[in-house]
Amino acid sequence: MSGRQRTLFQTWGSSVSRSVGTPSCSSGTERPQACSEARLSAAAASQSESDDDVLLVAVYEAERQLSLENGGFCTSAGALWIYPTNYPVRDYQLRISRTALFCNTLVCLPTGLGKTFIAAVVMYNFYRWFPSGKVVFMAPTKPLVTQQIEACYQVMGIPQSHMAEMTGSTQAFTRKEIWCSKRVLFLTPQIMVNDLTRGACPASDIKCLVVDEAHKALGNYAYCQVVRELVKYTNHFRILALSATPGSDMKAVQQVITNLLIGQIELRSEDSPDILPYSHARRVEKLVVPLGEKLVAIQKTYIQILEAFASSLIQKNVLMKRDIPNLTKYQIILARDQFRKNPSPNIVGKQQGIIEGEFAICISLYHGYELLQQMGMRSLYFFLCGIMDGTKGMTRAKNELSRNEDFMKLYNHLESIFAHMCDTSASDVSAIQKGDKDKKFFYSHPKLKKLEEVVVEHFRSWNAQNTSEKKFGETRVMIFSSFRDSVQEIAEMFLQHQPVIRVMTFVGHASGKSMKGFTQKEQLEVVKRFRDGGYNTLVSTCVGEEGLDIGEVDLIICFDAQKSPIRLIQRMGRTGRKRQGRIVVILAEGREERTYNQSQSNKRNIYKAISDSRHVLHFYQGSPRMVPDGINPELHKMFITHGVYKPKKPSRNVQRNSSLFSCRNGK
Repeated sequence: MSGRQRTLFQTWGSSVSRSVGTPSCSSGTERPQACSEARLSAAAASQSESDDDVLLVAVYEAERQLSLENGGFCTSAGALWIYPTNYPVRDYQLRISRTALFCNTLVCLPTGLGKTFIAAVVMYNFYRWFPSGKVVFMAPTKPLVTQQIEACYQVMGIPQSHMAEMTGSTQAFTRKEIWCSKRVLFLTPQIMVNDLTRGACPASDIKCLVVDEAHKALGNYAYCQVVRELVKYTNHFRILALSATPGSDMKAVQQVITNLLIGQIELRSEDSPDILPYSHARRVEKLVVPLGEKLVAIQKTYIQILEAFASSLIQKNVLMKRDIPNLTKYQIILARDQFRKNPSPNIVGKQQGIIEGEFAICISLYHGYELLQQMGMRSLYFFLCGIMDGTKGMTRAKNELSRNEDFMKLYNHLESIFAHMCDTSASDVSAIQKGDKDKKFFYSHPKLKKLEEVVVEHFRSWNAQNTSEKKFGETRVMIFSSFRDSVQEIAEMFLQHQPVIRVMTFVGHASGKSMKGFTQKEQLEVVKRFRDGGYNTLVSTCVGEEGLDIGEVDLIICFDAQKSPIRLIQRMGRTGRKRQGRIVVILAEGREERTYNQSQSNKRNIYKAISDSRHVLHFYQGSPRMVPDGINPELHKMFITHGVYKPKKPSRNVQRNSSLFSCRNGK
C-alpha cells in the first residue's frame, strides 16, 4: 500500500454540470477545480449507463472475493472514496462528505441545501468499503423514509436489489429476512429498536447509521435507544446525523451530541460564504391583526369563566400568579406539578382530588383561551364541543362547566353559529368541495380575512407578471396552522376563489372528530400532486414542517406564532430554494405577537449556540468509529487503538485519469 488516498469523481448517468461561479483550481483545493465544465461534461458523455452498471458489478464482485479483516473493512476498496458528479459539484458538500466519512458528524445545513445528498455519498462509500456490512438510514416518519430511499438512489449507484424499505406495515418475519438479504436499509427508528431488541437485526454488521432530523435525538426517543442498543454489540460503526436545527441552546445541542456519539459538527448558516451562491433570499414580513369587536366581546366573557375556576386555586395558594388574563396553560401545568411534589399538609384526602380536578379544568380552559386568540371562535367551539359531548372523556369538566351560567351562554352562542359544521370532513379535496361554495363564509377570526387578502394578492400579482402559459400557474403557496380545525377552516375559505386558488389540506395519520387523517399513501400523493401543479395552495399542520420534499414554494404563510424557533426555521426552509422566497407571519395583537417576538429572539441564538458547541461541548472521542483517512493498515490500526483519527492537512495534486478524475492526497 502506498499510504495515499484517492478521491474518485464518478458519474451515474450522462448529465454532468458544474456550479455557477466555481473558482478556478488553486493548490490546496479539495476537488479538481482546474477541470473546466466542458471537460467534465465531455468525460461524462463518454460513459454510458451500461458502463456504470458493469463498473458497479465488477467492483462488488471483486470486493466480495477479498479476504476481509479489521471488522470487515476492505483495505483495497478503502483506497478510494467516490464522489458523484451527477449534480453540480459544490465545495461545501464535498468537504462535509469527506469529514463525515472519517468521523461521527452532525451536519447542520439550512433546509434545501443537500443534506440527503451528503448522506447518499457517505452511505455509498461505506457500502463499498464494507462488502459484507450493512448501511442504515433512519427517518422519523414513513413518508420521509419512502422519499429518502428514492432520493439516495438517484444520487448514487447502489443497486436497487441491495436496498429495502421497512416500516411498521412490514411483518416481523419479513423484516428478519430483509435484514439477512439486503445491505442498505431505510426505516423508522421504532422499527429498528424493535428488531434490535428481538435479535432480528444483525447489529454487529451495521457499519454506517444515518440519522435524519437528528434534533429529535433527545431523552428516550427511538434514535437514542437505537444507538444505545448498537454499542452493546459493536463499536465499529459510523454515525452521520442530519438536521437544519439541532437545538435552540447549547444544552439541547449537547444532548444530541452525547446521544448520537458525535465527534464533529459541520455547521453552515444562511450567511456562510460557501453556501451563499446556492441559497436565495427570504423576505420575512410580520402582519399584526387586531382582534376586532366581536372577538374582544367573546374574550371578555371567556375571561369571566376563567376567573370563576382559577380563583379557587388562587385562594387555596396552589396557583400563585393572580393575573388571570395573562396566565398560560404551561404556567398552570407547572403549578400543578409543584403541588404534586410539595402538597400542603392542610390539604389531604378528598381535598387533594378536588384540587387536581380544578387544575385539569383550568388547563383545558386555558387551552381554549389560546385557541380563541390565535385561531378564532370556530376552533374554540370545536374544542368545547369535544368536552361537552363526551368525546374527550372529561366527565367532571363537563359537569362543572354545565353549572356555570356564563359558560353555557357562550357555548350556546357558538353552537348557534357553528353547529352545522361539526360533521364536516376534510380528508381530501372532494370532501371539502362537498360544502356549499355559494354560502357566505363566516370569518371567525380577523386573521382569516388578512390571510385571504395576502394569498389572493400573491396570485393576482404573479399572474399579472407572468402572462406566458408556461409561467402562469407555476407559483405555489403553503400555509401552516398548528390545529386541524383551523386547517379545515382555511381550506374552506379558499374554495370561494377556485379555480385561481386550488387548495388542499395536509395532515398527519391520526383521525379526529372533525377531520379524517391521511394515510402514508395519501400524504405522498398530496405532496406529489402539489409538486406537479395539481394544487397550488397547501394548508398543512406541523406534518409539513420538516423532512418531506414539498417542492418549490414562493410564499409561506404562518397562521400562528410558534414558541419553538426550531419549528419556525423548519417552516421558513420550505421557500427560497430555487428563487427568492417570501414568508408572511400573521399574528393576533397581544399575546400571540409577544410569543412570536420571543421566538425571534431565541432564533437568533440557535446558530450561535451550535457554533459555540463546536468549541466548548464534549464530543465523543471514545471507541473507534470505522475507517481512518488513510488506507495504510498501520494507520487503520492506529485508528482502532486511539479512536477518532484526525490526519494532518495533506498536500494535494490533481491529475487526469482516463475519463474520470481523481484527487490524490499525499501524506
